[in-house]
Amino acid sequence: MDPFDLIILTDNRYVNPSVRNDYIDNILTEDSLAAKALDARGLKVGRKSWADPAFDWANTRYALFRTTWDYHEKFDEFIRWMGRASRSTKLINPFKLTQWNLDKHYLLDLERKGIPVVPTNFIKPLTKTTLQVEVDRRGWADNAVLKPSISASARHTYRLKPHNIPNHEAIFQRLIRMESLMIQPFMESVIRKGEVSLIVINGKYSHAILKKAKFGDFRVQDEFGGSTEMYEPSLDEISLAEKAVAACPYFPIYARVDVVRNETYDLLVSELELIEPELFFRNKPEAADLLADAIVEHMSS
Repeated sequence: MDPFDLIILTDNRYVNPSVRNDYIDNILTEDSLAAKALDARGLKVGRKSWADPAFDWANTRYALFRTTWDYHEKFDEFIRWMGRASRSTKLINPFKLTQWNLDKHYLLDLERKGIPVVPTNFIKPLTKTTLQVEVDRRGWADNAVLKPSISASARHTYRLKPHNIPNHEAIFQRLIRMESLMIQPFMESVIRKGEVSLIVINGKYSHAILKKAKFGDFRVQDEFGGSTEMYEPSLDEISLAEKAVAACPYFPIYARVDVVRNETYDLLVSELELIEPELFFRNKPEAADLLADAIVEHMSS
């Protein structure tokens, strides 16, 4: 087999899906737009699951994280695969950067570099504590969010209010025995306005999306009924997104920076996604060309 220039990484569910719906169609559209843009620049491009046991990763120069959306369910296996694959092929974004970004403790690193982030209380695994103690510790008992430090797609993400904190004690105790958890104040602006996602390619702002939760929910992800629309960001939103990317320990070719406003309208980074973020090429297809140009530039540098 002739070697590939680049493999677009997905997971087993999306290689040849037998069932199609809007969610899966979005995945296939996004990956297809990236593949076509790279192919148009003369690269030999393939698309495979990161967990494909039959593929020799020495057979591709680069591997591009796109829709590896099961990594948090197979975390140890994923980390081992990244270590093996990175010895023979270059990962985009790079291995050390993805390791840093897998755990949301990266928010503390950004904060130390002057990036305003959503306040976060991290709780180490096996800590002897209760959920009530932890929400009271920072005065967030009235309105908070609990989730794992390593997570995706709103896995084990719970909104906490005074009346339901006791109901979440059992799941809190089960999770804290296995993994690090985090508690944040809930940002009401997510309900009122939505969450803004800014796409940054090669260090520069490309486009932005406003993600909104369906009525009665707080999760903005597609799989929970969330909706997306194009968004014209303010200059301070663009500036914060580019500064957050510049604060990374290694340069990311692409990033998605999610920002929210607190109750005093301060702008805060809620997440910085560098591994496999949805980049919303379907909303702005020319952004796939920006990514392809950035990759070609990176290959020749």
